[in-house]
Amino acid sequence: MHRTESPLIAVAVCLAALAGFVDALAFTSLGGFFASFMSGNSTRLGVGLGQGVAADAATAAALVLSFVSGVIVASVIVRAARARHKEALMLAVTGLLILAAAVATVVPGPLVLLLLAAAMGVENGVFNRDGEVTIGLTYMTGSLVRMGQKMADALMGTGDRWDWMPYLALWAGFVAGAVSGAASQLRWGWSALWLAVAVSAALTVAIARLSGRRVLAA
Repeated sequence: MHRTESPLIAVAVCLAALAGFVDALAFTSLGGFFASFMSGNSTRLGVGLGQGVAADAATAAALVLSFVSGVIVASVIVRAARARHKEALMLAVTGLLILAAAVATVVPGPLVLLLLAAAMGVENGVFNRDGEVTIGLTYMTGSLVRMGQKMADALMGTGDRWDWMPYLALWAGFVAGAVSGAASQLRWGWSALWLAVAVSAALTVAIARLSGRRVLAA
């Protein structure tokens, strides 16, 4: 990531912010479950099983399966769309967010969260090379690890002193999105999902234009 062009990094940060927004909105709306943070849902699954709370365990398991299903769909789209996979994936993400927002308007509840988890699974395929995800957009542990490693390299004089900055920007973008998501949920409830739809649609257009200029190569 640290050697990629500025437009690509900016897009990645915006997508991380979208993931943070959706994750915080889901977390605050439905009792502490996540739309993008599957480590958290896996913990909820384990705690639910360990404490005999079947409903929590089932919800967490369903979210993990929905996220994985999104990843599978993303992989299929990447292979089918090839050079245009970023735009195709973002169209799928936007479509799932629209569906989630529409469902939330009528019957807010767990189904909305499942659709959001699928959307976040799809989003993770946007930065993909040879079938492998090159930038994780919905989970920040890897970014923080890489940031720490790059900071260590800079301190020891074995790497560029600023190589850690893109990872910090990715993490900060996610946190900023989470702050916005929590504040929006407090003010508008599930209707705040339409903000996520608007952002996703705008990012789809931006990615299509950048891809057309061959800026987004990763």
